[in-house]
Amino acid sequence: MSPAATTLHLGVALEGAGWHPAAWRQPGARPTELLTARYWVDLARSAEAGLLDFLTIEDSLSLQSSRAIQHDRRTDMVRGRLDAVMIAARVAPSTEHIGLLPTALVTHTEPFHLSKSIATLDWVSQGRGGVRLQVTGKPQDAAHFGRRQITGSGDRAGDLTSELFAEAADYAEVIRRLWDSWEDDAEIRDVATGRFVDVDKLHYIDFHGKWFSVKGPSITPRPPQGQPVVAALAHSEIPYRFAAGSADIVFVTPYSDAAGAASPAEIVAGLRRQQTTAGRDPDEVAVLADLVVFLGAETDEARSRKQAMDAAFGHTYRSDALVFVGTPAELADLMEEWRGAGIQGFRLRPGAIPHDLELVVTELVPELQRRSLFRTAYGPGTLRDRFGWARPANRYAAGVGA
Repeated sequence: MSPAATTLHLGVALEGAGWHPAAWRQPGARPTELLTARYWVDLARSAEAGLLDFLTIEDSLSLQSSRAIQHDRRTDMVRGRLDAVMIAARVAPSTEHIGLLPTALVTHTEPFHLSKSIATLDWVSQGRGGVRLQVTGKPQDAAHFGRRQITGSGDRAGDLTSELFAEAADYAEVIRRLWDSWEDDAEIRDVATGRFVDVDKLHYIDFHGKWFSVKGPSITPRPPQGQPVVAALAHSEIPYRFAAGSADIVFVTPYSDAAGAASPAEIVAGLRRQQTTAGRDPDEVAVLADLVVFLGAETDEARSRKQAMDAAFGHTYRSDALVFVGTPAELADLMEEWRGAGIQGFRLRPGAIPHDLELVVTELVPELQRRSLFRTAYGPGTLRDRFGWARPANRYAAGVGA
Protein backbone atom coordinates (compact mmCIF):
# COMPACT_ATOMS: atom_id res chain seq x y z
CA MET A 1 0.00 0.00 0.00
CA SER A 2 1.38 3.44 -0.95
CA PRO A 3 2.17 6.12 1.66
CA ALA A 4 -0.60 8.23 0.10
CA ALA A 5 -3.10 5.57 1.18
CA THR A 6 -1.85 5.20 4.76
CA THR A 7 -1.37 8.81 5.89
CA LEU A 8 -3.65 11.81 5.88
CA HIS A 9 -3.65 14.40 3.14
CA LEU A 10 -3.61 17.94 4.47
CA GLY A 11 -4.25 21.21 2.70
CA VAL A 12 -5.09 24.77 3.64
CA ALA A 13 -7.71 27.09 2.15
CA LEU A 14 -6.42 30.65 1.90
CA GLU A 15 -8.98 33.45 2.05
CA GLY A 16 -7.70 36.99 2.52
CA ALA A 17 -6.83 37.60 6.17
CA GLY A 18 -8.71 34.47 7.25
CA TRP A 19 -12.19 33.04 7.12
CA HIS A 20 -13.63 35.04 10.00
CA PRO A 21 -14.91 38.44 8.75
CA ALA A 22 -13.07 40.20 11.60
CA ALA A 23 -9.77 38.39 11.02
CA TRP A 24 -8.21 41.43 9.33
CA ARG A 25 -8.47 43.35 12.61
CA GLN A 26 -6.57 40.77 14.68
CA PRO A 27 -2.99 41.14 15.96
CA GLY A 28 -0.48 40.03 13.36
CA ALA A 29 -2.87 40.44 10.42
CA ARG A 30 -1.53 42.27 7.37
CA PRO A 31 -4.60 43.99 5.87
CA THR A 32 -2.51 46.56 3.97
CA GLU A 33 -0.68 43.76 2.14
CA LEU A 34 -3.59 41.62 0.95
CA LEU A 35 -3.14 42.84 -2.62
CA THR A 36 0.62 42.25 -2.73
CA ALA A 37 2.51 39.29 -4.14
CA ARG A 38 4.72 39.16 -1.03
CA TYR A 39 1.73 38.41 1.21
CA TRP A 40 0.65 35.37 -0.80
CA VAL A 41 4.18 34.09 -1.26
CA ASP A 42 4.69 34.28 2.51
CA LEU A 43 1.50 32.28 3.17
CA ALA A 44 2.44 29.64 0.61
CA ARG A 45 5.93 29.28 2.03
CA SER A 46 4.49 28.95 5.53
CA ALA A 47 2.14 26.18 4.36
CA GLU A 48 5.01 24.47 2.57
CA ALA A 49 7.12 24.61 5.76
CA GLY A 50 4.39 22.43 7.28
CA LEU A 51 4.76 19.87 4.45
CA LEU A 52 1.14 20.39 3.40
CA ASP A 53 -0.06 18.61 0.27
CA PHE A 54 -1.65 21.65 -1.30
CA LEU A 55 -3.21 25.04 -0.81
CA THR A 56 -6.36 26.45 -2.37
CA ILE A 57 -7.03 30.13 -3.02
CA GLU A 58 -10.53 31.56 -2.89
CA ASP A 59 -12.00 33.65 -5.70
CA SER A 60 -15.34 35.13 -6.75
CA LEU A 61 -17.07 37.13 -9.45
CA SER A 62 -18.43 39.76 -7.05
CA LEU A 63 -17.35 41.54 -3.90
CA GLN A 64 -17.29 39.66 -0.61
CA SER A 65 -20.54 39.96 1.34
CA SER A 66 -22.04 38.84 4.65
CA ARG A 67 -25.15 37.76 2.71
CA ALA A 68 -25.43 34.55 0.72
CA ILE A 69 -26.65 35.88 -2.63
CA GLN A 70 -26.78 39.67 -2.24
CA HIS A 71 -24.44 42.59 -1.75
CA ASP A 72 -24.34 44.20 1.67
CA ARG A 73 -23.30 47.72 2.68
CA ARG A 74 -20.97 46.79 5.53
CA THR A 75 -17.68 48.64 5.67
CA ASP A 76 -16.01 46.51 8.38
CA MET A 77 -15.15 43.52 6.19
CA VAL A 78 -12.42 42.87 3.65
CA ARG A 79 -13.54 43.93 0.18
CA GLY A 80 -11.66 43.17 -3.01
CA ARG A 81 -9.29 40.37 -3.98
CA LEU A 82 -6.70 39.36 -6.55
CA ASP A 83 -7.33 36.74 -9.24
CA ALA A 84 -6.67 33.31 -7.71
CA VAL A 85 -5.11 31.71 -10.80
CA MET A 86 -2.70 34.61 -11.19
CA ILE A 87 -1.77 34.43 -7.49
CA ALA A 88 -0.97 30.75 -7.91
CA ALA A 89 1.18 31.45 -10.97
CA ARG A 90 3.09 34.10 -9.01
CA VAL A 91 3.54 31.81 -5.99
CA ALA A 92 4.71 28.82 -8.05
CA PRO A 93 8.32 29.90 -8.69
CA SER A 94 8.72 30.83 -5.00
CA THR A 95 7.80 27.33 -3.76
CA GLU A 96 9.08 23.85 -4.54
CA HIS A 97 6.70 21.19 -3.29
CA ILE A 98 3.23 22.38 -2.31
CA GLY A 99 0.34 21.82 -4.72
CA LEU A 100 -1.45 24.93 -6.01
CA LEU A 101 -5.23 24.76 -6.55
CA PRO A 102 -6.71 28.19 -7.27
CA THR A 103 -10.48 28.51 -7.35
CA ALA A 104 -12.07 29.18 -10.75
CA LEU A 105 -15.72 30.12 -11.29
CA VAL A 106 -16.96 28.06 -14.22
CA THR A 107 -20.35 29.74 -14.53
CA HIS A 108 -20.20 32.62 -17.05
CA THR A 109 -16.59 31.86 -18.06
CA GLU A 110 -15.03 29.91 -20.92
CA PRO A 111 -13.30 26.52 -20.48
CA PHE A 112 -10.77 27.22 -23.24
CA HIS A 113 -9.31 30.14 -21.28
CA LEU A 114 -9.15 28.22 -18.00
CA SER A 115 -7.63 25.14 -19.62
CA LYS A 116 -4.59 27.05 -20.87
CA SER A 117 -4.26 29.01 -17.60
CA ILE A 118 -4.12 25.83 -15.51
CA ALA A 119 -1.87 24.08 -18.04
CA THR A 120 0.45 27.08 -17.75
CA LEU A 121 0.31 26.86 -13.95
CA ASP A 122 1.27 23.19 -14.15
CA TRP A 123 4.23 24.04 -16.37
CA VAL A 124 5.55 26.91 -14.22
CA SER A 125 5.12 24.84 -11.02
CA GLN A 126 6.69 21.73 -12.62
CA GLY A 127 3.72 19.47 -12.00
CA ARG A 128 2.07 20.99 -8.92
CA GLY A 129 -0.88 22.69 -10.59
CA GLY A 130 -4.59 22.12 -10.40
CA VAL A 131 -7.88 23.93 -10.00
CA ARG A 132 -10.93 23.99 -7.75
CA LEU A 133 -14.03 24.34 -9.91
CA GLN A 134 -16.92 26.34 -8.46
CA VAL A 135 -20.35 27.37 -9.75
CA THR A 136 -22.28 30.51 -8.91
CA GLY A 137 -26.00 31.18 -8.92
CA LYS A 138 -25.74 34.78 -7.69
CA PRO A 139 -27.69 37.35 -9.71
CA GLN A 140 -24.98 39.99 -9.21
CA ASP A 141 -22.42 37.65 -10.80
CA ALA A 142 -24.62 37.07 -13.84
CA ALA A 143 -25.08 40.83 -14.20
CA HIS A 144 -21.38 41.25 -14.99
CA PHE A 145 -21.73 39.21 -18.17
CA GLY A 146 -25.28 39.71 -19.48
CA ARG A 147 -25.50 36.24 -21.04
CA ARG A 148 -28.17 34.77 -18.81
CA GLN A 149 -30.63 35.95 -16.20
CA ILE A 150 -30.48 34.53 -12.70
CA THR A 151 -33.11 35.77 -10.28
CA GLY A 152 -31.87 34.09 -7.10
CA SER A 153 -33.97 31.96 -4.77
CA GLY A 154 -37.41 30.80 -5.73
CA ASP A 155 -39.31 27.90 -7.26
CA ARG A 156 -36.50 27.28 -9.78
CA ALA A 157 -33.76 26.95 -7.14
CA GLY A 158 -33.49 23.19 -7.57
CA ASP A 159 -33.61 23.41 -11.36
CA LEU A 160 -30.95 26.13 -11.33
CA THR A 161 -28.65 24.01 -9.15
CA SER A 162 -29.01 21.05 -11.49
CA GLU A 163 -28.38 23.26 -14.51
CA LEU A 164 -25.29 24.89 -13.01
CA PHE A 165 -23.67 21.57 -12.10
CA ALA A 166 -24.58 19.97 -15.43
CA GLU A 167 -22.86 22.91 -17.11
CA ALA A 168 -19.88 22.47 -14.77
CA ALA A 169 -19.61 18.79 -15.76
CA ASP A 170 -19.37 19.77 -19.43
CA TYR A 171 -16.87 22.48 -18.51
CA ALA A 172 -14.66 19.93 -16.73
CA GLU A 173 -14.88 17.57 -19.70
CA VAL A 174 -13.81 20.33 -22.10
CA ILE A 175 -10.76 21.38 -20.09
CA ARG A 176 -9.69 17.75 -19.69
CA ARG A 177 -9.98 17.15 -23.44
CA LEU A 178 -8.02 20.32 -24.16
CA TRP A 179 -5.22 19.18 -21.84
CA ASP A 180 -5.05 16.03 -23.95
CA SER A 181 -5.25 17.84 -27.30
CA TRP A 182 -1.44 17.77 -27.54
CA GLU A 183 0.22 14.38 -27.34
CA ASP A 184 3.22 14.25 -25.02
CA ASP A 185 5.74 14.08 -27.86
CA ALA A 186 4.03 16.56 -30.18
CA GLU A 187 6.90 19.03 -29.83
CA ILE A 188 9.94 17.98 -31.88
CA ARG A 189 12.08 21.14 -31.60
CA ASP A 190 14.55 19.89 -34.20
CA VAL A 191 16.65 22.81 -35.38
CA ALA A 192 18.42 20.75 -38.04
CA THR A 193 15.22 19.80 -39.87
CA GLY A 194 13.30 22.93 -38.97
CA ARG A 195 10.43 20.92 -37.45
CA PHE A 196 9.18 22.33 -34.16
CA VAL A 197 5.95 20.37 -33.86
CA ASP A 198 4.33 17.25 -35.28
CA VAL A 199 0.93 18.52 -36.37
CA ASP A 200 -0.42 14.98 -36.55
CA LYS A 201 -0.10 14.87 -32.76
CA LEU A 202 -2.28 17.93 -32.20
CA HIS A 203 -5.95 17.03 -32.01
CA TYR A 204 -9.29 18.74 -32.48
CA ILE A 205 -11.49 17.91 -29.49
CA ASP A 206 -14.70 18.81 -31.37
CA PHE A 207 -16.83 19.15 -28.23
CA HIS A 208 -20.48 20.06 -28.87
CA GLY A 209 -22.83 20.38 -25.92
CA LYS A 210 -25.67 22.47 -24.55
CA TRP A 211 -23.39 25.17 -23.15
CA PHE A 212 -20.12 24.90 -25.08
CA SER A 213 -18.90 24.23 -28.59
CA VAL A 214 -15.11 23.95 -28.59
CA LYS A 215 -13.00 22.78 -31.50
CA GLY A 216 -9.45 22.88 -30.09
CA PRO A 217 -6.62 22.10 -29.94
CA SER A 218 -5.26 24.07 -27.00
CA ILE A 219 -2.48 26.59 -27.57
CA THR A 220 -0.56 25.10 -24.60
CA PRO A 221 1.24 21.72 -24.82
CA ARG A 222 0.07 18.90 -22.59
CA PRO A 223 0.85 19.73 -18.93
CA PRO A 224 3.57 17.87 -16.97
CA GLN A 225 0.94 15.93 -14.99
CA GLY A 226 -0.97 15.10 -18.16
CA GLN A 227 -4.11 16.05 -16.29
CA PRO A 228 -3.67 18.69 -13.55
CA VAL A 229 -5.61 17.92 -10.39
CA VAL A 230 -9.28 18.98 -10.41
CA ALA A 231 -11.03 19.61 -7.08
CA ALA A 232 -14.58 20.52 -6.10
CA LEU A 233 -16.49 21.36 -2.92
CA ALA A 234 -19.74 19.44 -2.48
CA HIS A 235 -22.46 19.71 0.16
CA SER A 236 -25.40 17.72 -1.20
CA GLU A 237 -26.61 15.18 -3.75
CA ILE A 238 -26.36 17.23 -6.97
CA PRO A 239 -22.82 18.54 -6.34
CA TYR A 240 -21.83 15.09 -5.01
CA ARG A 241 -22.82 13.65 -8.39
CA PHE A 242 -20.82 16.31 -10.24
CA ALA A 243 -17.73 15.86 -8.06
CA ALA A 244 -17.83 12.06 -8.21
CA GLY A 245 -17.85 12.19 -11.99
CA SER A 246 -15.58 15.17 -12.69
CA ALA A 247 -13.16 15.80 -9.80
CA ASP A 248 -10.03 14.14 -8.47
CA ILE A 249 -10.43 15.64 -4.98
CA VAL A 250 -13.81 16.20 -3.33
CA PHE A 251 -14.06 18.52 -0.34
CA VAL A 252 -17.02 17.61 1.87
CA THR A 253 -18.53 19.19 4.98
CA PRO A 254 -19.61 16.61 7.58
CA TYR A 255 -21.26 17.52 10.87
CA SER A 256 -20.88 14.29 12.80
CA ASP A 257 -22.70 15.51 15.93
CA ALA A 258 -25.42 17.68 14.39
CA ALA A 259 -29.04 16.51 14.39
CA GLY A 260 -30.13 15.34 10.96
CA ALA A 261 -26.70 15.90 9.39
CA ALA A 262 -24.95 13.21 7.41
CA SER A 263 -21.99 11.63 9.18
CA PRO A 264 -18.54 11.40 7.58
CA ALA A 265 -19.09 7.69 6.90
CA GLU A 266 -22.46 8.32 5.23
CA ILE A 267 -21.05 11.05 3.02
CA VAL A 268 -18.09 8.92 1.94
CA ALA A 269 -20.35 5.95 1.21
CA GLY A 270 -22.67 8.12 -0.88
CA LEU A 271 -19.80 9.55 -2.89
CA ARG A 272 -18.37 6.10 -3.55
CA ARG A 273 -21.76 4.99 -4.88
CA GLN A 274 -21.81 8.02 -7.18
CA GLN A 275 -18.32 7.12 -8.41
CA THR A 276 -19.43 3.62 -9.25
CA THR A 277 -22.38 5.03 -11.19
CA ALA A 278 -19.98 7.33 -13.06
CA GLY A 279 -17.80 4.34 -13.93
CA ARG A 280 -14.82 5.52 -11.90
CA ASP A 281 -12.56 3.47 -9.67
CA PRO A 282 -12.74 4.46 -5.95
CA ASP A 283 -8.97 5.00 -5.89
CA GLU A 284 -9.30 7.72 -8.55
CA VAL A 285 -10.97 10.19 -6.16
CA ALA A 286 -9.82 11.44 -2.76
CA VAL A 287 -12.45 12.56 -0.24
CA LEU A 288 -11.25 15.30 2.10
CA ALA A 289 -13.24 17.11 4.79
CA ASP A 290 -13.33 20.89 5.20
CA LEU A 291 -12.94 22.39 8.67
CA VAL A 292 -12.81 26.03 9.74
CA VAL A 293 -10.27 26.15 12.57
CA PHE A 294 -9.73 28.52 15.49
CA LEU A 295 -6.79 27.20 17.47
CA GLY A 296 -5.14 27.96 20.79
CA ALA A 297 -2.68 26.49 23.29
CA GLU A 298 -5.70 25.84 25.53
CA THR A 299 -9.32 25.28 24.58
CA ASP A 300 -10.43 28.36 26.54
CA GLU A 301 -7.87 30.47 24.70
CA ALA A 302 -9.23 29.35 21.33
CA ARG A 303 -12.79 30.06 22.46
CA SER A 304 -11.84 33.51 23.72
CA ARG A 305 -10.18 34.33 20.40
CA LYS A 306 -13.24 33.40 18.41
CA GLN A 307 -15.60 35.17 20.83
CA ALA A 308 -13.55 38.36 20.52
CA MET A 309 -13.75 38.19 16.73
CA ASP A 310 -17.49 37.47 16.89
CA ALA A 311 -17.96 40.52 19.14
CA ALA A 312 -16.00 42.69 16.71
CA PHE A 313 -18.14 41.43 13.82
CA GLY A 314 -21.42 41.71 15.70
CA HIS A 315 -22.53 38.14 14.99
CA THR A 316 -21.51 34.58 15.85
CA TYR A 317 -19.47 33.28 12.95
CA ARG A 318 -20.91 30.19 11.26
CA SER A 319 -19.93 28.39 8.10
CA ASP A 320 -20.98 25.77 5.59
CA ALA A 321 -18.24 23.60 7.15
CA LEU A 322 -17.85 22.52 10.76
CA VAL A 323 -16.27 25.27 12.87
CA PHE A 324 -13.65 23.72 15.15
CA VAL A 325 -12.52 25.67 18.22
CA GLY A 326 -9.85 24.08 20.39
CA THR A 327 -6.25 22.93 20.63
CA PRO A 328 -4.18 21.32 17.87
CA ALA A 329 -4.21 18.04 19.82
CA GLU A 330 -8.02 18.12 20.03
CA LEU A 331 -8.17 18.82 16.31
CA ALA A 332 -5.89 15.83 15.69
CA ASP A 333 -8.32 13.69 17.75
CA LEU A 334 -11.21 14.72 15.49
CA MET A 335 -9.18 14.13 12.35
CA GLU A 336 -8.17 10.68 13.51
CA GLU A 337 -11.82 9.85 14.29
CA TRP A 338 -13.01 10.96 10.85
CA ARG A 339 -10.14 9.12 9.19
CA GLY A 340 -11.63 5.95 10.66
CA ALA A 341 -14.90 6.83 8.89
CA GLY A 342 -13.20 6.95 5.48
CA ILE A 343 -12.13 10.60 5.26
CA GLN A 344 -8.72 10.61 3.57
CA GLY A 345 -7.60 14.06 4.58
CA PHE A 346 -8.59 17.61 5.42
CA ARG A 347 -8.67 21.06 3.94
CA LEU A 348 -8.32 23.47 6.85
CA ARG A 349 -9.71 26.99 6.64
CA PRO A 350 -7.77 29.18 9.12
CA GLY A 351 -10.13 31.44 11.06
CA ALA A 352 -7.47 34.14 11.24
CA ILE A 353 -4.17 34.46 9.42
CA PRO A 354 -1.37 34.23 10.42
CA HIS A 355 -2.28 32.83 13.87
CA ASP A 356 -4.27 29.74 12.89
CA LEU A 357 -2.11 28.93 9.86
CA GLU A 358 1.01 29.09 12.04
CA LEU A 359 -0.49 26.74 14.63
CA VAL A 360 -1.43 24.27 11.90
CA VAL A 361 2.19 24.26 10.76
CA THR A 362 3.99 24.38 14.12
CA GLU A 363 1.62 22.41 16.37
CA LEU A 364 -0.92 20.35 14.42
CA VAL A 365 1.51 18.86 11.90
CA PRO A 366 3.99 17.67 14.58
CA GLU A 367 1.08 16.17 16.53
CA LEU A 368 -0.08 14.24 13.46
CA GLN A 369 3.49 13.12 12.82
CA ARG A 370 3.75 11.78 16.38
CA ARG A 371 0.66 9.70 15.62
CA SER A 372 2.19 8.49 12.32
CA LEU A 373 -0.65 10.18 10.44
CA PHE A 374 1.38 12.63 8.37
CA ARG A 375 4.62 12.70 6.40
CA THR A 376 7.90 13.92 7.85
CA ALA A 377 9.32 15.07 4.51
CA TYR A 378 8.19 15.77 0.96
CA GLY A 379 8.89 13.02 -1.53
CA PRO A 380 9.76 13.58 -5.20
CA GLY A 381 7.19 13.84 -7.94
CA THR A 382 4.09 15.75 -8.91
CA LEU A 383 0.92 16.57 -7.00
CA ARG A 384 -0.73 13.57 -8.65
CA ASP A 385 2.13 11.40 -7.40
CA ARG A 386 1.52 12.63 -3.86
CA PHE A 387 -2.01 11.27 -4.05
CA GLY A 388 -0.85 7.97 -5.51
CA TRP A 389 -2.37 8.58 -8.96
CA ALA A 390 -0.67 7.50 -12.17
CA ARG A 391 -0.11 9.97 -14.97
CA PRO A 392 -3.13 9.46 -17.30
CA ALA A 393 -2.66 8.24 -20.82
CA ASN A 394 -3.58 10.74 -23.53
CA ARG A 395 -7.04 9.87 -24.82
CA TYR A 396 -6.15 10.96 -28.36
CA ALA A 397 -2.86 9.06 -28.68
CA ALA A 398 -2.79 6.05 -30.98
CA GLY A 399 -3.96 2.90 -29.21
CA VAL A 400 -5.77 4.75 -26.38
CA GLY A 401 -9.56 4.53 -26.17
CA ALA A 402 -11.58 7.76 -26.31
